[in-house]
Amino acid sequence: MSNQKKVGSWKLMVLVCLFIVWGCASNAKTLDRSITGPQLIVNPESIRLGVVKLMGTKIAFVELKPTNIVFEGSGFKPKDSVFVTLIGPNETKVVVAEAPIQPDGTFQAEVSKLTKITEFLKADAGFEIKEKYEEFIIITQPPIPEGVYTAKVTCMSSDLTAETKLTVKGPSTFNSLMDWLGKKKGKIRDKRVK
Repeated sequence: MSNQKKVGSWKLMVLVCLFIVWGCASNAKTLDRSITGPQLIVNPESIRLGVVKLMGTKIAFVELKPTNIVFEGSGFKPKDSVFVTLIGPNETKVVVAEAPIQPDGTFQAEVSKLTKITEFLKADAGFEIKEKYEEFIIITQPPIPEGVYTAKVTCMSSDLTAETKLTVKGPSTFNSLMDWLGKKKGKIRDKRVK
């Protein structure tokens, strides 16, 4: 088989895997407009700790869409602001998002790229300039523990709160393969002591 056919077969296999992964994605959760009090939802309700998938890293010819973790709430007092804390296994507690409350009592708080790196992956960000600017992730320790986390939204000025669940899973086989490729391409630098 020629090299061109081998590359074509490899690309096809990766695309099939991507379609399978995307086909298994669940529908986005929405706020229940019939609830007048504080409520909180998160999309997606479950994430995986694969570095390439979580961050949306481009590896060779494959660029995965990053996992955008978005908290939404309603039933809060306007002109206030909120922060979202994850509380989970092994006494893990981290603030992961913040947002102002809109005039209609709603908010939307997306987890930033830096928060995904430092709080979810427990890693560092690096960059270097060779032929062009290149970013990479520096892994120095294990990520946050897997498990079901309680996401709690707290207001800055009032005592209103709400909670929801976020499930954190380890990398799938596909995620592990992509992370392996990321290490080979220098997009992930594993500095853990072995």
